[in-house]
Amino acid sequence: MSVISLYKQRGETPLECVERFIQSNSSYKDVSVTYAGRLDPMAEGLLIILTGEDVYKKDEFTKLPKVYEFEVLWGFETDTYDALGLITYITSVELPKGVSGAVSSFVGKYTQEYPPYSSKTVLGKPLFMWAREGVLNTINIPTKEIEIFKLEHTQDVNIQGGLLKEDIVNSLKKVKGDFRQVEIIKQWESVLIENINYSISSLKVSCSSGTYIRSLVQRIAKKLQTHALALRIKRVSIGDFNIKDSQTVFK
Repeated sequence: MSVISLYKQRGETPLECVERFIQSNSSYKDVSVTYAGRLDPMAEGLLIILTGEDVYKKDEFTKLPKVYEFEVLWGFETDTYDALGLITYITSVELPKGVSGAVSSFVGKYTQEYPPYSSKTVLGKPLFMWAREGVLNTINIPTKEIEIFKLEHTQDVNIQGGLLKEDIVNSLKKVKGDFRQVEIIKQWESVLIENINYSISSLKVSCSSGTYIRSLVQRIAKKLQTHALALRIKRVSIGDFNIKDSQTVFK
């Protein structure tokens, strides 16, 4: 059949993105469809879906290298490592020194632990369920060897607390299902101060399949002896497929 390049919006799941596509393209309603390479609800960008006989090529597409552009919000850490999580630490919101140097040290291969709030299955149950039940300490969290081919620190900006709060809350309100977002929104509304400037760094990474950008952000923060989270994540390419081709059908 075909390989389709979609743009997954921030706040929706990959399944919701696929359903949105099918609703607008009735010819695919009775066709086998799957997506290759998931994106977290707070991430956006390129999502490849396979249809018809191409669904059997899912592993082939999932293993392709990826490129992401992402933003790091300094001074906060959550249990999900992004804004869709309960805040666990608040430290200095100023831009830490040595970001570029720390970033460059991550190029190469290393073993990455799956984030607690992920769909990786352990003993028949996804990690996020172990995390929600508060029993992560009873299991061994799986790891995966990943490779960072290139990692660039491209920009630093400040954002006023009121604007940051509006951005985070509006994005969280787009998320459907039970992601604890009601409690999380209340937290963000209470901790972000209107007239405070918060620091954000922009980065771009080329990496192997299976790399969690949320986990990468946490490791960078630890390297700098501070706390941070992934504020925005955008996948811009998968192998030779590019975000500019979104909503394109490849026969």
